[in-house]
Amino acid sequence: MAISIGGQKRGAVSEINVVPLIDILLVLLIIFMVITPHTQTGLDATLPQRADETLPQRTDVVVVQVQADGTLRINRDAVKPEDLQTRLEEIFGKRADRTAFIRGDSPVEFSVVASVIDRMRSAGIVSVGLMTPELDKGR
Repeated sequence: MAISIGGQKRGAVSEINVVPLIDILLVLLIIFMVITPHTQTGLDATLPQRADETLPQRTDVVVVQVQADGTLRINRDAVKPEDLQTRLEEIFGKRADRTAFIRGDSPVEFSVVASVIDRMRSAGIVSVGLMTPELDKGR
């Protein structure tokens, strides 16, 4: 702080000298700009890798197919509609994964597919996935 006394009829004048304050602030700014970026560490990120096109196909997947003529197949094995529930109970008896898929041909009505889904649910299958011919064309 500087005080000026006397002088041209003004009397005592007090004013704050801000130059040392600005110098200190600039030094602190430079210190934080130089030191801070070197001490920061970010989070480890695992980037997704490109999918391998030659993955082996799962052989334990169960697909119930409803064909256009009304016949049913479980993984290419023909099954009568009244035997579907017991056959699925045999397949899923000792499995921990209770997931199956149902594939319906294009001319099959949804009510037929819905009744097959009901039989699958009553056989103890927890998750039923739907497959359509349009999805198979995309593969």
